[in-house]
Amino acid sequence: MKKLLAIIAFVTVTMVSSHAIASDTAPKSADYMPSLITATPLEGRTLAITIVRKTIGTIQRDSEAKHRIRKIYAEDPMMLMRAAELVSLEFKIIAEANNYWRK
Repeated sequence: MKKLLAIIAFVTVTMVSSHAIASDTAPKSADYMPSLITATPLEGRTLAITIVRKTIGTIQRDSEAKHRIRKIYAEDPMMLMRAAELVSLEFKIIAEANNYWRK
């Protein structure tokens, strides 16, 4: 079970990290969420990650505090699983808004 949690945590961190790197090169926009409508489920998932990241950034504005906490949760599989749950909840809302990408 611990190995499974570690694998899931690693995948989550990898996905969030790659999204953060990709986002750093993208032009910044005041409206990062003009719509919940996306062309694909992958775009919907990326939007869900962005929503979670922006929510955390809005709540915790202290950059130093964010970096201190990041060191803690990077080693805690349960905290990473909670982060993945937040993304899942946002993705569910986006999927519903997109009628589950049915044509």
